[in-house]
Amino acid sequence: MTVTVPMRAALRVAAALSVACMAVQAHADDASPWQQDKHSAVRLIAGSRSGAVLLGGIAFQLQDGWKTYWRTPGDSGVPPRFDFSKSDNVEAVTVMWPAPRQFDDGAGGTSLGYKKHVVLPLRIVAKNPDKPLVLRAEINYAVCEKLCVPVEASAELAFASVASTEDATLSEALNAVPKPANIGDPTPFTIRDVKRDGNIVVVDVSAPETKDLSLFVEGPTPDWALPVPKLAAQSPPGVKRFSFELDGLPPGAKADGAALKLTLVGGDKAYEFNVSLN
Repeated sequence: MTVTVPMRAALRVAAALSVACMAVQAHADDASPWQQDKHSAVRLIAGSRSGAVLLGGIAFQLQDGWKTYWRTPGDSGVPPRFDFSKSDNVEAVTVMWPAPRQFDDGAGGTSLGYKKHVVLPLRIVAKNPDKPLVLRAEINYAVCEKLCVPVEASAELAFASVASTEDATLSEALNAVPKPANIGDPTPFTIRDVKRDGNIVVVDVSAPETKDLSLFVEGPTPDWALPVPKLAAQSPPGVKRFSFELDGLPPGAKADGAALKLTLVGGDKAYEFNVSLN
């Protein structure tokens, strides 16, 4: 039996199919294919393209029980490394880091990083905003359960969408990046004071008694390996006191006047403080 379809109906069906295909293609173009190994997967995602500065991301998926590391891994671990030098029409890429969590590293220490999944936002500056842009990334990272496994991956993604399907994901990742703050700011919790007593640095934090907080410290250069600050068993009223030793400095480095970065994390909020060590 032959069924005759009216021309207008046929055109409507064709248009609908065309729109659906375009939507699928747009979704596919906003993320590169997953690069998988036995315990993790990684890919690039693209935000909407508008102007010379673009937002992208590196998305990681991790198997249950496995973790990967923050830019400063803690007492053990390997920070991720990225190379974007083979990209087209890219002037600069800045990696932003959502607040990490701390984990027992299995050797009596603490490691800092992520479990299950994380998106690292990327701030990408185009050389020419009117020309095509292709981001190419060489990604080196480690995934760890009881033992660590190194992973190398390559990903490539063209930034073309005027309105990306990944914008909501990137907005959520940006919200997880610690916000800049100054000592004493009226945020829900804040650093009140930083003092040095010889080889010990003491950090006093103002926060509700019930607030579960973590504090992380970084030196002025990546070769500083300062220990993770510990919460004191007893603190003054209204204060949570953390302390750490000035240990893990690179050869020849001096603590006097050193620029430290302190990251204070509590629940879904995190703040970043830049301080000069007296």
